[in-house]
Order: sequence, then C-alpha cells, then structure tokens
Amino acid sequence: MTLAYRTEGCLRIGQQAPDFTATSVVDQEFKSIKLSDYRGRYVLLLFYPLDFTFVCPTEVTAFSDRYPEFSQLNTEILGISVDSEFSHLAWIQTDRKSGGVGDINYPLVSDIKKEISAAYNVLDPNAGIALRGLFIVDKDGILQHSTINNLAFGRNVDEALRTLQAIQHVQSHIDEVCPVNWQPGDKTMNPDPVKSKIYFADI
Repeated sequence: MTLAYRTEGCLRIGQQAPDFTATSVVDQEFKSIKLSDYRGRYVLLLFYPLDFTFVCPTEVTAFSDRYPEFSQLNTEILGISVDSEFSHLAWIQTDRKSGGVGDINYPLVSDIKKEISAAYNVLDPNAGIALRGLFIVDKDGILQHSTINNLAFGRNVDEALRTLQAIQHVQSHIDEVCPVNWQPGDKTMNPDPVKSKIYFADI
C-alpha cells in the first residue's frame, strides 16, 4: 500500500488523504480498487468493525439504501473493515433478515492487513478492528471531514449527507461559509467582519 500523506501517524484535515490499493467486493465480484482512481469524484470512506456483527449491518445497509442521493452528488461510498474479501462476499450473499447485508450499492473493501485503518487512525490496537470512522475526501483527494464513533453506536446518514452538501457548497461558493445546522437552501454568511453582519442581523 502506498500512502499519499502521513506524517508521524498524524492525519490532518485539509491535507491529501492517504492513498491505498486493496481488494474489494463489487457486485459480488473481487476487484482491486485504488482511492486515487476516484479523483474527480468525492469519496465517503465508511470504516466499520466487522462483518456479521450487530450495529455494522444497520449502517452498511442504511448508506446503501441512500446511495442514489450520494451518487447524485458525484460521490462514491467505500465500506472498509479488517475482514477478508471472502467474508465480505459471504456477508453480501446473506439475507438482511439473517444478519447479512444482501446486495449493496457500493464496494466493501478488505483491509485484512489493517494498513488502511492504521493510516486513517481508526484502528483499535486492543481489539484489532476499526472504529466507526467516517471520512469525506473531495474530488482533488483532499480530506475535508472526519468523525470517529466508538464501537457500540452507529452514525447518522442524514448528517453525513448534510456535511457532504456543505462541503460542496463552500467549495463552489468560495465567498461563503455555512453556519450551524445549515441545510441546502439555507442562508450562508460571508466570512468578513462587516459582511457577516448581514447574516447575524437576520437571526
């Protein structure tokens, strides 16, 4: 695996996201993918602990069910765990009612050597599995967002989507920033001591 950016184990927002090449399961077939192959698109990296567990299938399927919304925003989702590609395939081939995820709309990446999880600082050294890390990489390969949950509680698809929309908005409107709880269509503000008062005058 080649890392595009890593300094003494420090992963930083606003820097190049660590690149990786790994085997994934796409449409029930094994495929080698590389993060940098997605340049020109946004990428949501969805780390999770293990296949065939409890919270994990709820997250993996929830993001899959909302995949069209992410796709419309020029965004790919990559699910990543320390399981082998064979475990991923078996999980996909298992019905949701039986604890599997069924056919999903994005690749599941095998990080069996735990190098990707380590590069993104989500590897739990005691358990040897990834915490629930969520990272958004922009179309230039720059890391724009990260959140990490502990093992016992899942993430929120709506918030991941909202954060992605905010990132894309400020990148396409360079004179605007998004205030708290911003949703598409809401007012933004100009990051200027004088012009920002226009926003504050209306709240």
